[in-house]
Amino acid sequence: MKPAQFKSFLIITLCTVILSCNEEKPVKEIRNNDHAATGRIAYDSVKAHAYGADDYGMKKYVMAFLKKGPNKSADAETRSQLQNAHLKNITRLAEEGKLVLAGPFFGDGDLRGIYIFNVDNIADAEALTNSDPSIQAGVLTMELKEWYGSAALMAVNDLHHSISKEEIAGDD
Repeated sequence: MKPAQFKSFLIITLCTVILSCNEEKPVKEIRNNDHAATGRIAYDSVKAHAYGADDYGMKKYVMAFLKKGPNKSADAETRSQLQNAHLKNITRLAEEGKLVLAGPFFGDGDLRGIYIFNVDNIADAEALTNSDPSIQAGVLTMELKEWYGSAALMAVNDLHHSISKEEIAGDD
């Protein structure tokens, strides 16, 4: 390429980059050390923006540790109804984008499970926690902690739907 052609090419490329930076939607950026050169997957600024990622691909969440509460449902029917309502609440919060991850621990210890809420403060997580029928009934309590984790967790619920044959919460 001749110097004059290169100069024209450089000017056109620079103008294209400047114009694309003025668009309102995020533009997909690629790291200099892309996958072909390093084995790393290219940075996707569109996905990072959608997931609320910072420059490290991380974001703030609130983690809830579910623990046995002071009350125990007396009969099996009541326990079953309460568990079904608890699971429906989990499903609702996940569908609203407020609950990123939830799951029980194995065994019958005091620590029963975890939630990871897509909120950045304890007060918002506490309000969501209080919507759980098992919390309301005193069967469970929650300890809330702010947590810094991968923003990629925001993709877990969609991915989960693609690999689950059945819904966890039963229909009435």
